[in-house]
Amino acid sequence: MDETCLFDVALFKQAQIEYTIKEVYKALMEKGYDPLNQLVGYLVTGNLSYISNHKHAREKIQEIDRELIVAFLLENYLK
Repeated sequence: MDETCLFDVALFKQAQIEYTIKEVYKALMEKGYDPLNQLVGYLVTGNLSYISNHKHAREKIQEIDRELIVAFLLENYLK
């Protein structure tokens, strides 16, 4: 293995955002919330009370800037 491996930070960040959104979505579903409405409420207002603490969902979503989440969602929707 003499070749240099390249690591793409942008791809890693996108994967992290996608994973986090899916984990938060699942946690909200488990608690009986409408995950789409709750996530939109959080993304629009920044109010973390839209996200349940179940399975540390609130903590997980706080780790990523809301603007990055919105940009990720738009980019993937528009592709």
